[in-house]
Amino acid sequence: MSSIQKTKNKLKNVLLVIVALYIMIGASLYFLQEKILFMPTVLPQDFQYEFNHPFEELFLKTEDHAVINAIHFKAENPKGVILYFHGNAGDLSRWGTIAEFFVHMDYDVLIMDYRTYGKSTGKLSEAAFYNDAQYCYDYLKENYSDSEITLYGRSLGTGIATYLASKNKAKLLILETPYYSMIDVAKSRFPFLPVEKLLQYKFPTNEFITSVRCPIVIFHGTDDGVVPFESGKKLVDILPKSQVTFIEIEGGGHNDLIEFEAYRNGIQELLR
Repeated sequence: MSSIQKTKNKLKNVLLVIVALYIMIGASLYFLQEKILFMPTVLPQDFQYEFNHPFEELFLKTEDHAVINAIHFKAENPKGVILYFHGNAGDLSRWGTIAEFFVHMDYDVLIMDYRTYGKSTGKLSEAAFYNDAQYCYDYLKENYSDSEITLYGRSLGTGIATYLASKNKAKLLILETPYYSMIDVAKSRFPFLPVEKLLQYKFPTNEFITSVRCPIVIFHGTDDGVVPFESGKKLVDILPKSQVTFIEIEGGGHNDLIEFEAYRNGIQELLR
């Protein structure tokens, strides 16, 4: 066999390996995306929550027989209520403690665990995220007016909170480390893959946000290693300047914004 033929065979083998890796990565993204996107921890149904503020534990039953576990914190003299949608990992035993930051500022807070998280049950789907969020909003409407409800989304929860704001008349929408869309984030991670066709969970915040009519405030750290700063910043470009406030947290990462004075001052200004 000539040296030229050997070289061709080597190149062919390299190409086959590259194609095989491409197919494997694409298949993994498609079939394992729920494991990649969602990292729930499960709690026993008899788990007892312990928080520093008074709360009521709720088990909200949906029309498709799922059960949504939620915590409703009660402030002594509430200025309103915050419906909080948390990130993609953990459960209410952790996120409830984080949400108490707002109870300390004299707000009631309702925070739910998504299906398969904590004590919540039911089949996951993008539609289920939205439907369960609306179910919680409707629950709050039994005791609060729209003008008393602030929607807050963090990371994964920003797309859900934005969807809800586009369908209701909440007072305010606050987004912490939001994404333009899940496809936008996936493109930044896998620029070589046709992610539009592979992703079952789109979470198109960019589409929902143009139908939101209440004021919008966005917090994003410049050093966010999970949701690129640029992904959140792009949301500003499709909104009227009079509607949105973008607060850039210099040096902020994905999970540490509360450690920055710019975030704390911004939240206090909003909720005072």
